[in-house]
Amino acid sequence: MYLVDTNVISERRKGPRADPGVTQFIDDQKHELFLPVISLGELLAGIEHIRNRGDAIQADLLDSWYQSIKEEFTDRLLGFDIACAELWGKLMGLNGQHPVDKQIAAIAIAYDLTVVTRNVRHYQNTGARVLNPFHADLTPGASTC
Repeated sequence: MYLVDTNVISERRKGPRADPGVTQFIDDQKHELFLPVISLGELLAGIEHIRNRGDAIQADLLDSWYQSIKEEFTDRLLGFDIACAELWGKLMGLNGQHPVDKQIAAIAIAYDLTVVTRNVRHYQNTGARVLNPFHADLTPGASTC
């Protein structure tokens, strides 16, 4: 089973312009995907940033999409509890970079899930299993982050 990072769920929103690897992965694994509540916070922060810069129309469109994501994953949202906090603290003690991704790694480890992300490097040395579904990253010379 899989824990979907924010960049993967955001990619899906692109519809036909989305990376085909992401689209195929989500379609194939639909009922085995979990979303960390931290990703909801990241999505909402992005929406509010757009709203605060004065683009209320785009923010409202994104908010509708955000509400649909919450509904779709309502039974597959994973929180950040004490066990996750303790794992996160250990991961941050080793390397303080990418604190939100370290929270996602802690959730994945606690629930024995594989993180699905484009930001593979952010999860190095965390102990979390990682999968990058982006086909664009498989082309020669492409970055994995």
